[in-house]
Amino acid sequence: MQRQKSEFDQKTLDIRRVARTMAGGRRFSFRVTIALGDRKGGVGVGTAKGLDVAASIEKAIQQAKKNITKINTYNGTIPHTVSRKFRSARVLLKPAKPGTGIIAGGAVRVICELAGIKNVTGKIQGRSSNKINVSEATVAALRSLKLRRQKGPAAPVQAVSASEATPLQ
Repeated sequence: MQRQKSEFDQKTLDIRRVARTMAGGRRFSFRVTIALGDRKGGVGVGTAKGLDVAASIEKAIQQAKKNITKINTYNGTIPHTVSRKFRSARVLLKPAKPGTGIIAGGAVRVICELAGIKNVTGKIQGRSSNKINVSEATVAALRSLKLRRQKGPAAPVQAVSASEATPLQ
């Protein structure tokens, strides 16, 4: 049986073994955070837990597919500077000139790559080094982008003769 190719690229951001304490001792499970994107403006992040890594990866992929949002891009970069906070993580994203590439670290870089943004500068400004919070703040920042207005034809200007003009006082 051959698996079909997904339309989304995926990157694993975090795999952790987590424990909960029960009467007989600790029970272990795995928490996985996955970023999913189509490199054409769609990106999502999913986090899930399971008894083994494979099961939690499948759950996280399904969660990320539910959370996919469309990102507004402008000439391979973002239209304007944006900053967003999610819990203790704060992320700043700035547009960059063509040829700059993605100048960002960790989860910000991965999410921008999967969203299809080619030129951007990013900075994690918050106190958090938690990849889940940083990735959620990055997606929130990208989700809040507004499209840049296209420059259209200028409004017609009417000529006014000197006799009709009101003098300045």
